[in-house]
Amino acid sequence: MSSLFRKKSLDLLMAQAADSEKGLKRTLGVGSLIALGIGAIIGAGLFVRTAAAAGEHAGAAVTISFIVAAVGCAFAGLCYAEFASMIPIAGSAYTYAYATMGELVAWIIGWALILEYALGAATVSIAWSEFLNKLLEQFHIGSISYEWSHSPFEKALDSANVMHHGMMNVPALLILLLLSLLLIKGTQESAFVNGIIVFIKVAIVLVFIFVGWKFINPANHTPYMIPADAKPAILPDGTQYSYSDFFRHGWGGVLTGAAIVFFAFIGFDAVSTAAQEAKNPKRDMPIGILGSLVICTILYILFSYVLTGVAPYTDFVKAGKEASVAYAIETYMHNYGWLAKLVTIAILAGFSSVILVMLMGQSRVFYTMSTDGLLPKVFSDLHPKFRTPYKSNVILFVFVGAFAGFIPGSVAGDLTSIGTLFAFVLVSAGVWIMRRNDPDRVRPFKTPLVPLVPILGILVCTAMIVSLPGSTLLSAFVWMLIGLAIYFGYSKMNSKLQKGNDVLPNDPVDILNPK
Repeated sequence: MSSLFRKKSLDLLMAQAADSEKGLKRTLGVGSLIALGIGAIIGAGLFVRTAAAAGEHAGAAVTISFIVAAVGCAFAGLCYAEFASMIPIAGSAYTYAYATMGELVAWIIGWALILEYALGAATVSIAWSEFLNKLLEQFHIGSISYEWSHSPFEKALDSANVMHHGMMNVPALLILLLLSLLLIKGTQESAFVNGIIVFIKVAIVLVFIFVGWKFINPANHTPYMIPADAKPAILPDGTQYSYSDFFRHGWGGVLTGAAIVFFAFIGFDAVSTAAQEAKNPKRDMPIGILGSLVICTILYILFSYVLTGVAPYTDFVKAGKEASVAYAIETYMHNYGWLAKLVTIAILAGFSSVILVMLMGQSRVFYTMSTDGLLPKVFSDLHPKFRTPYKSNVILFVFVGAFAGFIPGSVAGDLTSIGTLFAFVLVSAGVWIMRRNDPDRVRPFKTPLVPLVPILGILVCTAMIVSLPGSTLLSAFVWMLIGLAIYFGYSKMNSKLQKGNDVLPNDPVDILNPK
């Protein structure tokens, strides 16, 4: 039993990661790392979650909800920053768990990360397909037929009352293919394209903030929190939505709103998967992780303040979450229809960069698990010229593409969130454990107020997991059982650590100061 929890030494991890001749190429500076974080964080969450939280729970005080959610993320982010600077290797939470809690826990978290990265990329690519059609319609170009933009399990009636059945989601497959090819070409090239996408979507968000500011109606911010006796809103089906429940007004509504918008922050942890490709991980990893969190938090607060000032929060109950920003622009910001089109472009750009970073994160986790022997060697084979895990990218495209092209997006549900939150919990616990077991280890970045910050990170993220639907928790449990079957059937027997194949080289290199 003890072999299941055998830990990988930090000296061994650093020596392996420092092998710059055989390993991943170090090409990323601090700017690229921050852009990767922003690329993963700012997606549809900003445009969709804001309206949902404001309309149903927090009102204009959704700005406070964003602050609460950011604080919750910061607890985990600080723990990630310590680990990423101390163990700058590609496996992220998987590697941290291997060093602090042993192989079985590391496998479980590596398996859970598939929910965050692979299923997340598939789900977002399906949404990308939907918004591409919206953009084509906005520009009156037409749209991709229902049959070729939906899975075989979906059907719908058109305006002429004719039933259409989906066959394959071609746009979702196309964006996955293009981004997979980009990742195979190289991390530096991928980071460059991601930087352009991030610039576009952040610029459009800033344009909405600056233009929308003069359309703010102070009455929409008064009172700032939804009062207990607030007038009910009207739902799309004509029924009333009451705010009398404790979690639909006041501080209760703000806290529930925080739980909703929390998922708009998910993605900053993907920065840690690029640690082995950072030029100066000792300095740049904490800046990349925490810097992207700070920038996105500021943008989120300003964006939500303007959105709830332009349109009353009750409008977002009826107007539809996905179209909320375009609705607010077209209804209350006259002569700015062009901005609604730009917002759709920003959402498409946001989706693209999220998919890119998720695919990169998943391939890097697979790469590290493969080098440890827990996955077949094919996942760690590097391209002879580009030095990227190209075979892993190809396999990942087939797996994610099968999901995106032939399975409805709703199937994934909140599974992506469970994988992320589970990683947050274990990383927070890992920092605390490492401080106790190895207090003298050099830590270029130190999480403040240990064990308070890790404990708060564990509590906040566990509360988020528990609040998810029972069906989602059951699905995650089944996923974990499948993962355990693979571990005991293949990974345990092929583990290099269990076989004793993982040994330190004669002259380990200092990865924190790579030559």
